[in-house]
Amino acid sequence: MDHFELRNGELYAEDVPLARIAAEIGTPVYVYSRATLERHARVFREGLSMLPKAHLAFAVKSNPNLAVLKILQREGYGADVVSGGELERALRAGMPAEDVVFSGVGKTARELLRGIEAGIGQFNIESEEEGRELAAIAEAMGASAPCALRVNPDIDAGTHDKISTGKADNKFGVPIDEAPGIYARLSSLPGLDMRGVAVHIGSQLSDLAPLEKAFTRLGRLIAELRAAGLKVTHADLGGGLGVPYKAGEVMPSPAEYGEMVARVTKDWDVTLMFEPGRVIAGNAGILLTSVVRVKRNGNRDPFVIVDAAMNDLARPALYGSWHDFDAVRPTGAKMTANIVGPICETGDTFAMGRHMDALEAGDLAVFRTAGAYGATMASSYNSRGFVPEVLVDGDRYAVVADRIAPEAIADAERVPDWLLG
Repeated sequence: MDHFELRNGELYAEDVPLARIAAEIGTPVYVYSRATLERHARVFREGLSMLPKAHLAFAVKSNPNLAVLKILQREGYGADVVSGGELERALRAGMPAEDVVFSGVGKTARELLRGIEAGIGQFNIESEEEGRELAAIAEAMGASAPCALRVNPDIDAGTHDKISTGKADNKFGVPIDEAPGIYARLSSLPGLDMRGVAVHIGSQLSDLAPLEKAFTRLGRLIAELRAAGLKVTHADLGGGLGVPYKAGEVMPSPAEYGEMVARVTKDWDVTLMFEPGRVIAGNAGILLTSVVRVKRNGNRDPFVIVDAAMNDLARPALYGSWHDFDAVRPTGAKMTANIVGPICETGDTFAMGRHMDALEAGDLAVFRTAGAYGATMASSYNSRGFVPEVLVDGDRYAVVADRIAPEAIADAERVPDWLLG
């Protein structure tokens, strides 16, 4: 459920007509709903309420906007970060350092140092080499870094190859059969406090079976580590629950997910850690756009050219992803068309042969389910600049990220003196 609904033939974000935002802010523009973010955060937490010990950390990479993070901080979420920049955003949003989990395969020495200085709650180590580097840094600082070892269970999540993270040929984690030896060796290092294991097999999962299989393997690993006399107090189960991108699409609910987790982990006696991202933010945002023109194409489907582009919403170009596309003021008329942006790439295509609301030049439309992996993946390709982000709260809204014009980006560039004159 989200709070983007038709009222008297016009699409609203909560109690604000989207046409008003378009008139006052311009298009394209991302629009987020506070009520939807809060609802999804609470539904996810309630879905895990039967678990005795659970820690929730929002996956910052899905939507790092400071206002979004602040809402989730107020809902009791920590942060799952994958870069030093995300760490600073989480701290700036008021998320306690002890509730921050630092994941990612390529943490630099500077990022590891900053995580120790900040006092973050957990590093998810992705290789033995990383663990040894972190241990040396922590020992030199007179600290002991709390860590979990991320394992790769070699399980196909059944999702897009570009967002699969749990197969043997993916770069994430250590092979699960090598994990006992690596965990034991890292546990002997004075700079590390090895406290658990972690797994995350991919994103946008529509089936709980791969997750259950991965968690079952993780449970066997925990038993093996304890049998060897090693401490395991935490198990990080990552994120990955999918969201409906198409109207009528059904995904596993947080309650169904929680029931499965409770059943699989009932004998683990650990603090379970979760890093939801898309399932919280996905349906809480839309990309509002205007139709530039409709280009007739002979006897073929016309092109509906919008002012949003692949630099604003990259998922369709990267993954062939579907986003429902709706008129802000639908008339009831329909058309079949190709939805494209203005960038000089054939890849700047949102949909081909889409049966959709009929649109003409100047009409407003929205790409739905754009609250996760939307604005955060934007670029300035074709020197287009960055679109603003707006947060709606009931009958009011605020710009929570300014539009960055191409001129502002160019102002950060320099022509060296030896090219002048």
